[in-house]
Amino acid sequence: MTRRVFVGATLSAPFLVGLNPAAAQTTIRMATSWSGGVHLEAYARGFAKEVESLTQGRVRFQVFPAGTIGSALKVTETVQRRIAPAGHHWSGYDWGIDKTSVLVGGYAGSPGIEAFIHWLYEAGGLKLWQDWRMERFGVVALPCGAHSDEIHMHSRKPVRTIADLQGLKWRTSGASAEIAASLGASTVILAGGEVYQALERGLVDAIEWATPSINYPFGFQRISKYAMLPGVHQPSALQECILSKDLWESFDARTRSLIELAARSTTINSWMQINYQDTEALEKFRADGVEFVRLDDSYIEAWRRATREWTDRQAETAGPWFKRVLDHQRAFEERWNLSRVYRTDLR
Repeated sequence: MTRRVFVGATLSAPFLVGLNPAAAQTTIRMATSWSGGVHLEAYARGFAKEVESLTQGRVRFQVFPAGTIGSALKVTETVQRRIAPAGHHWSGYDWGIDKTSVLVGGYAGSPGIEAFIHWLYEAGGLKLWQDWRMERFGVVALPCGAHSDEIHMHSRKPVRTIADLQGLKWRTSGASAEIAASLGASTVILAGGEVYQALERGLVDAIEWATPSINYPFGFQRISKYAMLPGVHQPSALQECILSKDLWESFDARTRSLIELAARSTTINSWMQINYQDTEALEKFRADGVEFVRLDDSYIEAWRRATREWTDRQAETAGPWFKRVLDHQRAFEERWNLSRVYRTDLR
């Protein structure tokens, strides 16, 4: 039996497309949190290109910039309300609804990206992620992009110690908004399209966004001459594709497998591409006069303590899913850290 689901403003179409040359082509609207840059191109549109290629053009995602369909910070809600059948965002934007979202999206206490991806694909993290999304939100989740450490902040003045953080108006999001506030910052949550203007106009003193290669095209170097490292607020990040349950169930098994493969390919490839490009971006920042400031060890240790306290507190109060995912991640990290006895690249 052919199922029909909402996929566009006026389009309802059969989705059992497989790879049958006679099957109808399907175009699916995808809402995003991204106004431009790598998040839109490498992650969302990169995923769309992978799907189109693997399905031989039978399934196509039409990617819309932030705010075109629904709110940039409420992509999950946009999919839940059937405004669009698919979305691409960072899961941590849902932290106000369920703080488990930062555990799968990346936050101050996350494993490094190599460990994170191993937890995801080899240690059972993906199944936890998907079970949580379906039970709590009723949507299908697929990791759709990755990168490693972010720049901690771009600022008009250097920040080295916790004393420098006091009262600083800092654009951040997810768990770091609460953790930074507990350490004395005045945190502000803004969508990506508003970040540059907020710093340029002095509405905030500092911002965090992503890695060097993602940040450089935004032009933060033109309005802030200091960049703080390392990215203790976000040592790694995973982006997320979400699809309505009706949409997912309308695909045949082979098409689902191909879409899952496209998501995994996007995640691995974006991680390699972006982090390689980060090396060039760091040189560009320096050439433009940006001074990289190393955070004091006392600052880093304060973040570690505050993060541990935050996660322990959430494990008691944020519901069973948070504790379940956190315990699973911590158990994996204990095993992963044993690799330090034989890996020469960890010093």
